[in-house]
Amino acid sequence: MDLKELKRKLELMGYKNIYSWCDPPGAYYDWHTHSRDEVRLVYKGSMVIGTEEGVYHLKEGDIFEVKAGQRHWARTEEGVCYLCGEK
Repeated sequence: MDLKELKRKLELMGYKNIYSWCDPPGAYYDWHTHSRDEVRLVYKGSMVIGTEEGVYHLKEGDIFEVKAGQRHWARTEEGVCYLCGEK
């Protein structure tokens, strides 16, 4: 996947401060919130994000938006790399 193209896609959606992040197999982030709207765009591997509304399985090419103050958790079994941004 072309990271420049993916970053541009997030910029067109209004996201700023975009950066790449990778988590190894077994990474886990317990319930938490963010003070700003955030996005995750998976470009390698997969991850699971849980919210109070449901559980979402993300794979390469998937985008997940987390609204400011929305409680959520995340984990990966195989490892994952994704772009992050905020509004």
